[in-house]
Amino acid sequence: MSSVVSRIPAASSINAIAHFSHLLSLETDCWDTHFAITNNRQDFVLLDVRSPLLFEQGHIPNAINLPHKKISAQTLSEFPADTLFVTYCAGPHCNGADKAALNIAQLGRPVKKLIGGVTGWLDEGFELIQHADNYA
Repeated sequence: MSSVVSRIPAASSINAIAHFSHLLSLETDCWDTHFAITNNRQDFVLLDVRSPLLFEQGHIPNAINLPHKKISAQTLSEFPADTLFVTYCAGPHCNGADKAALNIAQLGRPVKKLIGGVTGWLDEGFELIQHADNYA
C-alpha cells in the first residue's frame, strides 16, 4: 500500500533537474544571503521593498529601501545593467517581493526573490538592524 507521498510518482531526474535549476534561478534563501553579506561576498543589491516606516523599524543589513511601487528605470538607473537585484518583503504572506521582482524583470534586469523575507530572516536566527539611512 502506497502513501499519499508516493502515490503520485516522483518526476524523472531530467524533469527534476530542470525544475529545481529553474527555481534556484528565481529565488535565494536567507541563509545564503546572510553568508554572502557576512563574508564580504555580496555581489547583488538587496532591496527591501516594504514601506519606509517598516524599513526603519528593522531591515536586513546592507539592504536598500525601495518600495515596489517606486521601482522604475529611473530608480534603478544608478546601478549597472547587469546588477543582480534580490527583493524581499515581510515574508511568505506578502507578495511585495514578487511584485518588485516582476517589475525589475520587466525592465530587463536580473532579479531573484529572497524566500521567507523578514520572517524567514528572523526564523533563521539572524538580526535586523534599525536605521533609516539606506534609501534608493
